[in-house]
Amino acid sequence: MDAGEAFGKVLRHVRREAGLTQEQLGFEADLRRTYVSLLELGQQQPSLTTILKLAAALRRRPGELLDLTANELNKEKKTSAS
Repeated sequence: MDAGEAFGKVLRHVRREAGLTQEQLGFEADLRRTYVSLLELGQQQPSLTTILKLAAALRRRPGELLDLTANELNKEKKTSAS
């Protein structure tokens, strides 16, 4: 799993936890729904501006999204090493 895939997994989890659809998140963050989908699939890498927009829409700190992504990557590395 690369960083883009890990971020996408975190984004999907946090979005669902917030009770938002991709369309609702896109609207709140001023992003297209299709772009949110591509981010969640790990097919696009977010810019800093995009991370800031997503964090604001999800009412999370940008650093929290990045910390969760780093945790996901570390969890994957530990699983792969076993």
